[in-house]
Amino acid sequence: MAVAWPYASGLRHIGHVAGFGVPSDTFARYHRLRGNDVLMVSGTDEHGTPVMVAADDAGESARDTAERFSRLIREDLRELGLSYDLFTRTTTANHYRVTQDLFRTLYDKGYVVERETLGAFSSATGHTLPDRYIEGTCPICGFESARGDQCDNCGNQLDPTDLIDPRSRIDGTPPVFERTKHLFLDLPAFKEQLTAWIDSQTNWRPNVKRFSLNFVKELKPRPITRDLDWGVPIPVPGYEEQPDKRIYVWFDAVIGYLSAAIEWAAVRGEPDAWREWWQNPDAEHTYFMGKDNIVFHTVIWPSMLLGYGDDGEYGAGRGGLELPDNVASSEFLTMEGKRFSSSRGVVILVRDFLSRYDPDALRYFVSIAGPETQDTDFTWSEFVRRNNDELVATWGNLVNRTLQSAYKNFGSVPEPGPLTDADRTLLQAIDAGFDTVGELIEAARFKAGLQEAMRLAAFGNQYVAEQAPWSVLESDRERAGTILYVALRAVDSLKVLLTPYLPFSSQRLHELLGYDGLLSGPLEFRDVDEDDGRKHVVLTGDYESWLGRWEPSSLPPGQALQEPQPLFVKLDPEKVVPEEIARMREAAGSPEDPPADADAA
Repeated sequence: MAVAWPYASGLRHIGHVAGFGVPSDTFARYHRLRGNDVLMVSGTDEHGTPVMVAADDAGESARDTAERFSRLIREDLRELGLSYDLFTRTTTANHYRVTQDLFRTLYDKGYVVERETLGAFSSATGHTLPDRYIEGTCPICGFESARGDQCDNCGNQLDPTDLIDPRSRIDGTPPVFERTKHLFLDLPAFKEQLTAWIDSQTNWRPNVKRFSLNFVKELKPRPITRDLDWGVPIPVPGYEEQPDKRIYVWFDAVIGYLSAAIEWAAVRGEPDAWREWWQNPDAEHTYFMGKDNIVFHTVIWPSMLLGYGDDGEYGAGRGGLELPDNVASSEFLTMEGKRFSSSRGVVILVRDFLSRYDPDALRYFVSIAGPETQDTDFTWSEFVRRNNDELVATWGNLVNRTLQSAYKNFGSVPEPGPLTDADRTLLQAIDAGFDTVGELIEAARFKAGLQEAMRLAAFGNQYVAEQAPWSVLESDRERAGTILYVALRAVDSLKVLLTPYLPFSSQRLHELLGYDGLLSGPLEFRDVDEDDGRKHVVLTGDYESWLGRWEPSSLPPGQALQEPQPLFVKLDPEKVVPEEIARMREAAGSPEDPPADADAA
């Protein structure tokens, strides 16, 4: 599993994790429960202009900025429960080595060509401006917020010099264009292969396939070096001795999926273990990102992999590197009808959110109401409604009423008597959910999978209400125990169905039901020693010790129950909504609604 690399230029907001974070973790946790081998990798993207701009603003070096935000982002992702096998960074010696090997191999095979071009520079700082940091009016369709590499309105590829009235997205000033020599990836050389490969994909989301096919129609060579002094050095003659030229950040970031897998194998003490993922046709590669990164994962990275083939240090005649099997791209999450923008205060930072609300509440919202296939809007009133009316009133209510009655009257899982048709109907329906919900998650239809699990929870509530075990306790204790046994088994199975989505509350419920061990355990930071003597910290976990399995409950009668505690907190809309909107307005520096923004989520 390849998860988009967040820039180490600032804190991440909930729009970011709605795209790359929660969906990828849901997918990984499901497959671990199925007993499948999973390798989920990513890290902080620490090179290029975004980090340099943040460093200039903070009055510190780019390395110090990257170090600071890498640590903060790791902390946020751990608190949200994102179960990476390895979350690393792009400033490691390992990543430099892998990136330079791919670059050098593509160069030696003739897929990298030199061209003279007009480079864009900031008139304020003199730093190079990547194409995506320049916007203006599209000369083809007239869209006023086209980027320097493509127009999101008509889909055409562009150069910054094509734009009408180009301006820096950082400070709004016109860029300065100067002649400079750079190295380009010869994308047109892969057009025929790419078109056939993309066209053959039957399980991609329609928007991903459509956008990618449109993009390859007019492929142009793509620059892969920049006039910068912060980034991976260029390992080819004529460039390696130039301190002010570096590999372009987008080129080295996508290589991170491979370099992180190689680092993971080294940390395990099995240096070749990564090959089982990257040179094994049976290994499935699923990529997770926001829609603004589709082209990098469906066109550019596949071109790099095709060009590299089985050459270089890591190909070494042992087979080519596998192409993506699925690209699960999400749309954008807006906030109160406005595009997320940290600079304008239109933002909800992950760490701020988690300081006031449970991580499962956020995970639930972005799974059930997030931007899976279309742009969606986060509002505080909708968040509170979903939390109270669905998470608390449906799932939380079933758990609480069942455990309270069983604990109070039996203290352990009751011994059941004969099952009725109603009993068997509920258990059979929830057992069938393992196939239904599982198939939806495997197809990256996370919203539909969660909706089905919640439908089954509502069915469980209906069963408990109709059977009313509390009303038959006095007259028929055995029947009351049977009803509660069936309800507890339903709750136990639903706990597993919901674990990929709600890992924290599922672990608490696991313990309330009297189980030992970890269904969903804590994540951890580990130090990694580098070849050059440095150390860096990675986010990982001991997932082999987790005991959960994607199968119906086998809850044993007689198992002692713990004293029930509510799984979720009911929120007061009269308090939460006005307080959060006030915070948002204060962050925007105005008592009025924050302005709309053109920044990407």
